[in-house]
Amino acid sequence: MAEKRISYEQAREELAQVVAELEGGELGLEESLKLWERGEELVKICEEWLEGAKAKIAKASAAKSASKAKDADA
Repeated sequence: MAEKRISYEQAREELAQVVAELEGGELGLEESLKLWERGEELVKICEEWLEGAKAKIAKASAAKSASKAKDADA
């Protein structure tokens, strides 16, 4: 079963925790590698959220520009 998609804020918070644990330097190699992999997954989740937000902003901006152009022609 696929993991439920977590929010951007949840992913960012968990990523901060992963970074803090890795920077602590008290983990073994195997645990560090598992945390690193989880960090990579979290970065991907954050990037997906940010790309989605960028696309929505671009779409809204284009629609607003088109509306202004239409109003100017009227």
